[in-house]
Amino acid sequence: MNLKDCHNFSDFRTLAKKKLPSPIFHYIDGAADDEVTYNRNTSAFNDVDLVPNVLRGVEKVDLSTTIFGKKIDLPFYCSPTALQRLFHYDGERAVGKAAQKFNTMFGVSALATVSVEEISSMIDTPKMFQFYFHKDRGLNDSCLERAKAAKFDVMALTVDTITGGNRERDLRTGFTSPPKLTLSSLFSFATKPMWGINYLTKGKFELPHLQDFVKEGTSTNSSIGNYFSTMLDQSMNWNDAEKLCSKWGGHFALKGIMSVEDAKKAVDIGCTGIMVSNHGGRQLDGSRSPFDQLAEIVDAVGDKIDVICEGGFQRGTHMLKALSLGAKACAGGRLYLYALAAAGQPGVERALGQYKAELERDMKLMGCTKISDLNRDNLRFRNI
Repeated sequence: MNLKDCHNFSDFRTLAKKKLPSPIFHYIDGAADDEVTYNRNTSAFNDVDLVPNVLRGVEKVDLSTTIFGKKIDLPFYCSPTALQRLFHYDGERAVGKAAQKFNTMFGVSALATVSVEEISSMIDTPKMFQFYFHKDRGLNDSCLERAKAAKFDVMALTVDTITGGNRERDLRTGFTSPPKLTLSSLFSFATKPMWGINYLTKGKFELPHLQDFVKEGTSTNSSIGNYFSTMLDQSMNWNDAEKLCSKWGGHFALKGIMSVEDAKKAVDIGCTGIMVSNHGGRQLDGSRSPFDQLAEIVDAVGDKIDVICEGGFQRGTHMLKALSLGAKACAGGRLYLYALAAAGQPGVERALGQYKAELERDMKLMGCTKISDLNRDNLRFRNI
């Protein structure tokens, strides 16, 4: 199987599994506990049907939308994800260049393997920095100031990682950052020699935003769950978020909002957007899916801030459903991470191009020519 054989999300996942050692693949693919929430993130879209209109003259379709004051050409963007260098040696460089090609937003994690300075010098598409609130206030200040100096457009404070989720696949495979060989993983790494060659020869694995402050995850092996549980500040509260919003002084979002109450508080502290997200099902198993929560959150705050639906998207029709409910845009990590692992920048470009083609085709089939044409009249929920 090669890149040319990848026609959908499932195909990219299959090729990624072929390319990656087992611990690395299952870090992307896995989630918390029994992975009920992870699976619901996608299956939720199947509980609502699209109602198309016809004879609307749909020769030209405009997929653009505006979020955080920036116009992007697609109604979806690449969410920030950690450790991308492990999935492909070009990591964030590959994803950033692909996002630039399609003029959509690119999210960069505090746990990225490429610095905000390099990303900023490389692309001029809108950029989001994902902030983790560490115990080390010097690290927090450094991340904020570096992202601000690099002229990132949005800061997104992650609020759903107050402790690490129980990611049992990582426990079974022994996944850590940086990777380490164990008896159980040795065979998997040995059977993927090209990954090992590229990892050892294509530049040193680094976490440039963290390495001057902490050893965990950089020079000391650590699981992501353990990192969240030990390095992040579990006393973080709404006052901290409000101070960070004020200190940033620009577009500011909370990533990981799932309740109407919290969405309203986000408005109160000055946020300009929220990501309705459960961290890809990787934190609290049994929680609601973003799509299941989207309507009530949009109804509560959608006229005040940008509401982004994040997670579970595998098809253009999934995005149409979220946009019809009132999301300003859609976002996800796995929607491009499998493609990154499969083939680097060409893989991500192929994936983004396929989502774009699906959206254009599906918009025409819905009788819509612009995102604002989508609304709840387009939807019928099966359980109502």
